[in-house]
Amino acid sequence: MNKLLLIICLFTSIANTQAREYLITDFGACTDSTQLNTTFIQQTIDKASTEGGGIIVIPKGVFLSGALFFKPNTSLRLEAGAVLKGSDNIADYPLIPSRMEGQNLDYYAALINADNANNFSITGPGTINGNGLKFWKEFWAHREEMKRIGKSSTNLEVHRPRLLFIRGCNNVVIRNATLCNSGFWTTHLYQCNNVLIENCTIRAPFKPVPAPSSDGVDIDVCKKVIVRGCYISVNDDGVCIKGGKGPNARNLPENGAVEDILVENCTFGDTHGTLTIGSESLWARNITVRNCKMNNNCPILRIKMRPDTYQTFENVKISNITGKCGNIIEMRPWKQFFNMEGRTEKPYGIVRNIILDNINVSCKSFGIIEGNPTDQVSNIIFKNITATAEVPELTTKYQNIKAVNVTVNGKPLIIK
Repeated sequence: MNKLLLIICLFTSIANTQAREYLITDFGACTDSTQLNTTFIQQTIDKASTEGGGIIVIPKGVFLSGALFFKPNTSLRLEAGAVLKGSDNIADYPLIPSRMEGQNLDYYAALINADNANNFSITGPGTINGNGLKFWKEFWAHREEMKRIGKSSTNLEVHRPRLLFIRGCNNVVIRNATLCNSGFWTTHLYQCNNVLIENCTIRAPFKPVPAPSSDGVDIDVCKKVIVRGCYISVNDDGVCIKGGKGPNARNLPENGAVEDILVENCTFGDTHGTLTIGSESLWARNITVRNCKMNNNCPILRIKMRPDTYQTFENVKISNITGKCGNIIEMRPWKQFFNMEGRTEKPYGIVRNIILDNINVSCKSFGIIEGNPTDQVSNIIFKNITATAEVPELTTKYQNIKAVNVTVNGKPLIIK
């Protein structure tokens, strides 16, 4: 991981030193709040691309825009006081071949899109603001209407854009920026390798209007991703591991593993889960979370076991965690949008080699480890943990759970 970071930083430093800068105001963009700057900013990106690449610069001020599409060898820099503000009209985000909730489909473009653009970067200290309030209100109004007539509602029925969708890109850097108020997921990485997200603030509110499904970082069929020194507080998962879902998902080429992920030196405010694996995940391997602070009421590790999907989650280590949380671990069956697609097989999950070490937190409950009847769980280890908890026990039916030097409320952990 340290060698990977050095390579990414060195490459980015060299590339940024050599790159030509393109100021969006030179191409007609302005801070008039009634003017949509999409065309002017896209012209800036296209000009840079045709001239061999460069850095698109957002100066101080608020610039309203719809979906933007970055090309190979183009990057984005937001200067101090710069705000790229997303339009709240879904018509400003065209339907494109995309990826949502573990499946490839046509969906609305994000505010920032980079597709097969290696060496793409976003740097601050400015802000990308999704301006999601209108989308959030529409979502909750639709959800209430469906509830009133006795129907369920999915996340895709109210059309709303993500903040960032980065697809098929290698050597990506997102640094020193504020990413906030996304209409949907905040940062979606799909089929990317060698990604560094560093010193960013990622926010979406719980109140007065909650920002639904505003995941901080979604890592979807990616390898070698570092999330470092970030503050994350969103109304869904902080860092979420994805990769596909459904009984045939492992046989589809668009799906795959998430491997070699490092989350370190981050602070997590209110979320639904600090690290979440499983809602749309097939393989998760070699995931490390370390040296992080919690200030929330959610699980540090949340694992969702889908009974309609073959899943393998292994080699996950969480260490050096302090603060306040809801649970240290929460693993449960997850049946949201269950769909066997007419197949008669019975998928199962494998969870193994999970270590939680050197944790000192106050929490509501130590946690629960439960799965579907045929799931296989082995080698889950808790060690060097000191916790205070309203519910001090770990609830589980599995035998391969070890606790070494674990105290809750000053007493040895009870596993029942």
